[in-house]
Amino acid sequence: MEKVALGIDIGGTNTKYGFVDAQGKIYGEISIPTIMKAGEEPESFEQYIARLCAQAQQTLQDCGQGLQLIGAGIGAPDGNFFSGAIEFAVNLPWKGVLRAAALVSQHMGVPTALTNDANAAAMGEMLFGTAKGMKDFIVITLGTGVGSGIVIGGKLVYGHDGFAGELGHVIVKEGGRMCGCGRRGCLEAYCSAGGVRRTVMDLLAEETTPSVLRDVSFEQMTSARIYEAAMEGDPLAREAFRRTARILGRALADFVTFSSPEAIILFGGVARAGEFLRKPTEEAMEESMLHCFKNKVKVLLSDLGEGNVAILGAAALAWDAYRGQSEEKA
Repeated sequence: MEKVALGIDIGGTNTKYGFVDAQGKIYGEISIPTIMKAGEEPESFEQYIARLCAQAQQTLQDCGQGLQLIGAGIGAPDGNFFSGAIEFAVNLPWKGVLRAAALVSQHMGVPTALTNDANAAAMGEMLFGTAKGMKDFIVITLGTGVGSGIVIGGKLVYGHDGFAGELGHVIVKEGGRMCGCGRRGCLEAYCSAGGVRRTVMDLLAEETTPSVLRDVSFEQMTSARIYEAAMEGDPLAREAFRRTARILGRALADFVTFSSPEAIILFGGVARAGEFLRKPTEEAMEESMLHCFKNKVKVLLSDLGEGNVAILGAAALAWDAYRGQSEEKA
C-alpha cells in the first residue's frame, strides 16, 4: 500500500490540497474556495475545516484503495509551527487564533503539522526540489509579498515563538516606500510583485525612454507582463528588473552573514523572470558580500512548479514528522 501525506495550502481566495507520496508524486490535486456562505452567514472557521476535510476524505477514496494516509501538513499565512495555529492573519476572513492543525487532525485522524507558506516552500524544496540533499539554504518567495524559509543543519529555523524568517521585512531603505506591514523601506516594498510594478511606474514617470509598458494600465501591470516586455527587449522593463535585483542582491549578502547557506533559492511569480532577475541579483550579492563568503553561495531558481509547490511543501511537513518518528522507533 502506497503511503501518502495530505498537503493543504490555505489561501485567502482558494485552498489547494493533494496527497503526496515519498517521491513527491501528487494524487488527487484539488482547489476549493476558501470562503463560502452557509445560508446567509459566512462559514465559521470550524465549518470551513469540516468542509475541507470532508472533501479531502472523498478525494482520497476516489484515488483508490491503495493509498495509506500517514499525516497531514498545512501551509498558511501567519501559520505558527509551535502552536499549530494561524495567528491573526490579515488575508483571511477569520480573525484571531485559528487552531487549524488540531481541527484537521481531529477530522482526518492523523497527526497534523502547520507552518507559514514560505517555510512550507522551504520544506518542499528540501525534500522534493532544488535543495534536495542540502542542509543549509534559504528560500526567498517573491510573490504578492516577500517571504523566507531558513534551513540550518537540515532543520527549519522557527525561533522561540514560531515566527522566525521574516526577511521580507528587513529595512533596505530608510524612509523608503510604505510597506503593507505599516513600516517604510521593507524589502517586500521593492522586490514583491507589487514592488516591481511600483518600480516600473517610477521609471515611467522619471524617464522618456520608449516602452510598450506606457500603454499598460496600473491594474494590468503584472510582473508577468513586465517579464514579457523584458523578453521583447523593452529597455524600461529590463531596467525595472535590474533595479529590483540590485536591491535583492544586496539584501541577500546580508542574509548570508548569519547562516552561511550553500544556496539561496528564489521562488514565486517574480522569480519567473528567470535570468533577468537571477543573474543581476547574484552579481549584486557578490559585490556586497563579506570577503570570507565570496563565490561560495549559489543563487538558484526553484525547479518546482508554482502550481503545486505549496501542496508539496505542506505535505513535506508531514513526511518530515513521519520520518522523525520512524527514526526514533528504530
